[in-house]
Amino acid sequence: MNQPSVTPASPDTHAATPRPSWGETLRAYLEPASLRMFALGFAAGLPLLLVLGTLSFRLREAGLDRTTIGYLSWVGLAYGFKWVWSPLVDRLPIPLLTRAMGRRRSWLLLSQLAIMVALAGMAFADPRAHLDTVVWCALAVAFASATQDIALDAYRIESADAAHQGALAATYQTGYRLAMIWAGAGVLWLAARAEVAPVAAQAAAALAGTVEGAKPAPGALYQNAAWTTAYLVMAASMLVGVVTVLFSREPAQVALPPSRNAAEWFRGAFVEPFADFLKRYGTHAVLILALIGVYRISDVVMGIMANPFYVDMGYTKDEVAAVTKVYGVIMTLVGAFIGGALSLRLGVMRVLMLGAILSAASNLLFAWLAGHGHDVTALIAVVSADNLSAGVASAAFIAYLSSLTNVSYSATQYALFSSMMLLAPKWLAGYSGAFVDAYDYPTFFTATALLGLPVLVLIWLATRVSSPAASPAAP
Repeated sequence: MNQPSVTPASPDTHAATPRPSWGETLRAYLEPASLRMFALGFAAGLPLLLVLGTLSFRLREAGLDRTTIGYLSWVGLAYGFKWVWSPLVDRLPIPLLTRAMGRRRSWLLLSQLAIMVALAGMAFADPRAHLDTVVWCALAVAFASATQDIALDAYRIESADAAHQGALAATYQTGYRLAMIWAGAGVLWLAARAEVAPVAAQAAAALAGTVEGAKPAPGALYQNAAWTTAYLVMAASMLVGVVTVLFSREPAQVALPPSRNAAEWFRGAFVEPFADFLKRYGTHAVLILALIGVYRISDVVMGIMANPFYVDMGYTKDEVAAVTKVYGVIMTLVGAFIGGALSLRLGVMRVLMLGAILSAASNLLFAWLAGHGHDVTALIAVVSADNLSAGVASAAFIAYLSSLTNVSYSATQYALFSSMMLLAPKWLAGYSGAFVDAYDYPTFFTATALLGLPVLVLIWLATRVSSPAASPAAP
């Protein structure tokens, strides 16, 4: 099947053209495509914590051990395998819905509705008695959320040219991180407000065998009804994405040649997107895929144990909400804008290296905090530094992945890249609870920082090779 020609370029091709002024750079964030991506980024960011970080806080409070919580984080592997069904999202129409809304918007709407239903299931299930139900509903949320990501990444890539992908990445990250405030701080705040009177909670602790001044037994203060309220509100919050999809336009798409039979359709949907990437990059494809596969490994592996760490350090829901999910996420937004702006002016690869250095180094601050004790001021400083680093790294990394994508296969290829980003880190993170139980938190956080060292080598090697990037995005 003949495909549109691919124009060779580099992730930093824009560096050869005159740099935009700061005014032009800032105006890119206010364009309609950027504002749409802000709202859709919110819908994309909401489910993630509810099946990973926030869920780990809920499970630890319910009394589950850290090893089990670590293994349950493998629910997130759904994001690492989304490339398996991404060709279906790229090519397969949804009866009636695709004809009415278009290929990208129909898949976005279907996945968002599925997320809402599965979150409601998680809301009513009590992990102490029905952990299997919580896990199955979490899997459904992760699968639907990964499907939304496939369609949304393609929608973003097809909504603007290559020069504006950094701005779209930054506004996407802004919406994404605001959703993480709501799915992190918001859900903890809602659960805390929905709890019964403190007297009843103290009575529950007394029945569990605790004494005055002693630490309550695991699960003694857990109130599932409070989490039910919080998760139902989260399900309703997905309406932000639903409304945005309903009132958005379908982006201009590359016409797909008709397939004469099933074999030809399979080749066009599954084989050619991967063959195109290998053909364009040749032997350098292995280096690029290796870099993608480990770039976020320090953050992802560390993140699974972050919330159990806060619970074990004695931080309350309100403290965790205020510090890690508000101060921290605000600093991530600052980092995302810094990363997007620097990528436009300095080039993606330089900012990619900066983000990798900062992300690995910030994990050492958690090792220090583990030995420092319960200190809210110290927590603010550590979380702020860590999230600023994550924002810079994420904005640059998204722009880098977008630059690798051929618009003819945008959903499938970007799903491959973003899946590789999570596959190895999520698998390794499943053992994080067992590692903490064996060696404790300071050793664990130090080890996650050391995981970032190979990333620096891979980025340096990637800057030494001449690799053509994907064709420019459709206008």
